[in-house]
Amino acid sequence: MLFDKTVAVVVPAYNEEKQIRQVLETMPDFVDRIIVVNDCSGDNTAAVVLDYISKQKPAQTIIKNKDGNTSGNKYNRVEHLLKEKQQTDMGYFIPSEIANANPDSDRIILINHLENGGVGAAIARGYKWCLDNFIDCTAVMAGDGQMDPAELESICAPVLTEDIDYVKGNRLIHGGARLIIPKTRFFGNSVLSILTKIASGYWHVSDTQTGYTAISLSALSAISIHDIYRNYGVPNDIMVKLNIAFCTLKEVKIKPVYNIGEQSKMKVHKVIPRISWLLLKSFFKRLWIKYLFRDFHPLFLLYHFAFCVGIFTIPYAVKIISIMISGGTVSPATMLAFFFLFTSSFQSLLFAMWMDIQDNERLYKS
Repeated sequence: MLFDKTVAVVVPAYNEEKQIRQVLETMPDFVDRIIVVNDCSGDNTAAVVLDYISKQKPAQTIIKNKDGNTSGNKYNRVEHLLKEKQQTDMGYFIPSEIANANPDSDRIILINHLENGGVGAAIARGYKWCLDNFIDCTAVMAGDGQMDPAELESICAPVLTEDIDYVKGNRLIHGGARLIIPKTRFFGNSVLSILTKIASGYWHVSDTQTGYTAISLSALSAISIHDIYRNYGVPNDIMVKLNIAFCTLKEVKIKPVYNIGEQSKMKVHKVIPRISWLLLKSFFKRLWIKYLFRDFHPLFLLYHFAFCVGIFTIPYAVKIISIMISGGTVSPATMLAFFFLFTSSFQSLLFAMWMDIQDNERLYKS
């Protein structure tokens, strides 16, 4: 426990037989449960984890029921309905099984996916276990040993002591980031960070691709964890979901760690287009859910006005460029229409972004 509250760490693992033992051995003592989600690995990841579990002593019992004496209280019907929904949500997750012989007393819980689902699906399954067991703070650490366990306390502390909903590490603000992060990764991370700022509404974040995070129990309850993006866009997707749920976010500085034996399975040239498309869809989802259905805001109209007018601007731009290439003269009416539409679209977009930044300022904690 940390600050008298329960802490769990979700460890998504896919073909990590060489690294997973080190991750388990270096986990800080204050971690109550370690949820290893083996994403249908083709190597001996599961066997290594089970062997490690067999040599561990029973862990301290954690509280699993926080319902209180509300079973006969008519005013708590919504809480019971929510609990029933969480129980039936298991059907949306990748089929899995808990491999432990004594899951109630083991500190390390091994969940085996019966089919490969991706890193996001593994994290979602780990989140589900922590939600069902009412863990106060749930962190995520990769199974490849690329995250320093000594920094886990600084990741979890804001959730437990400052009522922050979501904490993420930030490698880019570390002084040595450019010295150790591969250039292609640094470039890809920077591009996706800019797009994630716009899509998520957390305009001050950077290093959006880091997976070293911690989330509160209330935040886990506020989002649909079974609907988390299943592949490498999971941190981007989670931030959009958290913003829609009005959750607070904080970043802490962490060290970039590379070349310690990990083998990256991410292909930057494939990941960027996929996540970019995800963020485009997520941006409009956030606008419609948060700024129309839940809490109407003028920025919803301004954004859509800017996009619609911008679409009408394109034919005029194409016409002007074609005329100029052919050596003709553009008529004043065409130029006037183009500048009017372009100016209206651009100004509306700037005002919408400014309102977006101002509205979400309260959710980003420094």
